Amino acid sequence: MGVEIKVTDREFPVSPAFIEFLYQRMHGEHPDSRWHDQLTEGLTQIDHREKIEIAQGVAEEVMQNPLGQQAILRSYELFTAILTGARHKILDIQRRYQWWCVVGAPRHGGSYLTKHLFRALGFDPKRVPAAIAHDGFPEAAPFIWEDGQNGYCALMQQFAEYLTMAEIFFGTAHTSRIAVPKKATKAVYHGALFDAIFGPDTQYIITLRHPAAACVSTYEKSGGFPADGKIARRGNIEEWIVRDCMLAGVPPVVAESADYFDAYLRYWELYHTRLPATGLAANRNARIIVYGRERMQQLACGLCERLGSDVQPEEFNTGSYHDRHPDWFAKAEPVVRRVAAHWRAMGLAFPVDEVMEGW
Repeated sequence: MGVEIKVTDREFPVSPAFIEFLYQRMHGEHPDSRWHDQLTEGLTQIDHREKIEIAQGVAEEVMQNPLGQQAILRSYELFTAILTGARHKILDIQRRYQWWCVVGAPRHGGSYLTKHLFRALGFDPKRVPAAIAHDGFPEAAPFIWEDGQNGYCALMQQFAEYLTMAEIFFGTAHTSRIAVPKKATKAVYHGALFDAIFGPDTQYIITLRHPAAACVSTYEKSGGFPADGKIARRGNIEEWIVRDCMLAGVPPVVAESADYFDAYLRYWELYHTRLPATGLAANRNARIIVYGRERMQQLACGLCERLGSDVQPEEFNTGSYHDRHPDWFAKAEPVVRRVAAHWRAMGLAFPVDEVMEGW
């Protein structure tokens, strides 16, 4: 008995991010990316419906172009390989590329390190598309299954599109292995998949930061501390905070009206208890770095040296937050120590003293 199952691009349409990338390549356009700008406080407001409309407006042109056709077919080839376990096609990519993944919660210094990885490789970060460099693509998230969407399949398809974009952006030369930086904040949700596709030689840099300091940085980036002191949903980070709290069992009405730091602290704990569970933190190539000027600048310098570059790291800006919310630091301490105990139970060391510096 033979069974044939057919799916088409109606069930798995090309993502807007992939269309946008291909359109820019076709026209020789260079994005004016801001993913690396961590000094300008304020969110980059992105209307996702607008992005979809823009992508729909140029999709036909992309699909009629030889570059677009070839890339889209390649993405579906890789999607099928990931979906069906055709490992030889993914192993070929692993032989050609070595990923340098920066993993950590938002506002934990990952963009700074990712920026310097690109600079070490001779790229101007302003001209590197966010989909190539940053953590918004592929979209990894807690599993969602609803009408018309299977979160696992959507992630696998976007992973295939990302690999296709990487081949186009970084080239496919076989003379030497190509280093590929990637900020992978959301690898924490599906670490096994990231590790399997990127391969055993992937270099992981895991960034840690005190939850109170990271929370201040989050609300500063999101438009300031809400007047009522409650969690808001003004951008992606705050959306993730509310979403993850609800998925952890917090009733929606509670999660959406919680005190700002209470909600953030729960999100921070959830994120950092997931990290060792994914296996990324235990990877033999993983390095843990705690937020701080000297530590970050020294690591950035070391990464440049490892990649054969004499690029000097830019200054890493830090501030002191202890006087702003002393009650937050007191409330965070047992949570930090609980996370450290969780890591110890899994055979991993959590640098409590450095995290407690509170930068």
